[in-house]
Amino acid sequence: MTDGEFGSEFDGAFGGEPGSAGGRAGPTRGEQAGEGRGDPFDEALALANATAPARVRPETEAGAGAGADPTTVRVPYATRETAAPRSSSTTGGGGDIPYTPDDPFSLDDPAACGNGRSSSSRPSSTPSTPRSPGHSGSSDPSGPGDPPAPTASGPRPTPSALPWHIARDIAERAVPGPPAPETSALGDALGRTLAAPLTALTDLPSFDTSAMDGWAVSGPGPWRLDHLAGASEAGPLPGILAGHAPTEALHDGHAVPIATGARVPPGATAVLRSEHGEVRELSDGGRRLYAPQPAPPGQDIRPRGQECRRGDQLLPAGALVTPAVLGLAAAAGYDELTAYRRPRAEVLVLGDELLDHGLPQDGRIRDALGPMLAPWLHALGVEAAAPRHLADDADTLYAAVAESTADVVITTGGTASGPVDHVHPTLRRLGAEVLVDGVAVRPGHPMLLARLAPHRHLVGLPGNPLAAVSGLVTLAEPLLRTLAARPPAAPYRTPLAAPVHGHPQDTRLVPVAYREDERHGLTAAPLRFHGPAMLRGIAAADALAVVPPGGAERGTELELLELPWSAGWSPVSSTGWTAPGDA
Repeated sequence: MTDGEFGSEFDGAFGGEPGSAGGRAGPTRGEQAGEGRGDPFDEALALANATAPARVRPETEAGAGAGADPTTVRVPYATRETAAPRSSSTTGGGGDIPYTPDDPFSLDDPAACGNGRSSSSRPSSTPSTPRSPGHSGSSDPSGPGDPPAPTASGPRPTPSALPWHIARDIAERAVPGPPAPETSALGDALGRTLAAPLTALTDLPSFDTSAMDGWAVSGPGPWRLDHLAGASEAGPLPGILAGHAPTEALHDGHAVPIATGARVPPGATAVLRSEHGEVRELSDGGRRLYAPQPAPPGQDIRPRGQECRRGDQLLPAGALVTPAVLGLAAAAGYDELTAYRRPRAEVLVLGDELLDHGLPQDGRIRDALGPMLAPWLHALGVEAAAPRHLADDADTLYAAVAESTADVVITTGGTASGPVDHVHPTLRRLGAEVLVDGVAVRPGHPMLLARLAPHRHLVGLPGNPLAAVSGLVTLAEPLLRTLAARPPAAPYRTPLAAPVHGHPQDTRLVPVAYREDERHGLTAAPLRFHGPAMLRGIAAADALAVVPPGGAERGTELELLELPWSAGWSPVSSTGWTAPGDA
């Protein structure tokens, strides 16, 4: 199945009405792209690769008539240095134009977006890593057959940034679906997505079971207490224990002690709880059980098949395998599950200025992204080893990307066009297909997505911490979700607790925390310290609010992107909602 044929079971992830299982809060791709312009996905790909048709008004062409067709110009990626259009929202260096936000939650947010470098902006005069004399392609660390690093011929003009929703959809559709499912032991399936419905292999419970410690009774009381076959007549009655099947039927007017979870003997009509019965000694040495209230038929008995019958569907394909799902599968008789494997990601942290321990010193800063990205990916159900730190060297980056076997390579920093920003040259050297090259979002504008091979991709995150988070939720999360066959979270909107200033043209992603409001109920409170290089706001956040261009006033309902660790507290679960039939 090709990218263009991505449909059937995955169609719900990309369309549908807002509020439906497959819907999306906010503008659709058609709304973003405008009516009558063809497939916005194809147009966005062409725009990202600088091959979009250059539409020229017919009346402006020499000799063109009123009905002349627009001129089409297609430019390959390798020649974009001289042909790609500059974005109206970017500077020539590939960074972001500053703007002055006046929202009260931004005390020191000079630009509301990170640049393409690492956790701290680097002066453009920083020299690139020196090469030894006589360096050639034959000394490339990846082998003599690899192409040499291209020679820079000036700054790389930044292509037009894609609208935020379209960029997310491209990432979601970058692969036609997950790889083939695998069958594994129960414990190994945790965090994966079921590839087939979970169908009960047995009735649950598989026999009539006592729900309480007490006595299994037959008919109305009082009841004569019986000794089990083989039990001593002296001492306390042992009764029926869990894991032991009774061998004798219980006669009318008789009772026998029983433990919780034990199989109810044939002939029993109810279970009388131990706290509701009284045992009295008889003159003939026997014992009789009395109860102040009658024991109606079926009392405290879990009947066979109460939860499900054999063959019932317990969970649909696509359900996430949680610890509770493992328990249900085991109870239903499963030793193995067939599920889609977790995607594998490799994180490459770029930058000579980064320290992995101690305090910042001598112009170097602590790496904030390495400790954050791997756990974040794990929370998304992705397998990711410890991040690798790479020096600012083109050959080193080329070798690391070329040799990686991960489904997705994630780089931090180096996505702009500074002297040590090597991501774009590396992609050209690898012959990669760029799907997204810049997104109209703040922070995080210089993010990118590229296809390295049919089933391998690279996500380039900006180096500033909050800008990298923006790239993670915009491009990496939708791509990895498709690879893991996970459905998108149900979209929802929450009113703002305070106004938020917007960028003039771009979407903003602003950290918010849930707060209760007397007028609006559950609201999203914008947090301070949300500059591109700051993590203080996102560390205290429950979600990211998607702020449209121009901003939003207090009480405006905005789309929220919940963070993986706060997904349990959503507007649905925070307003007292209970499922039908729940007590």
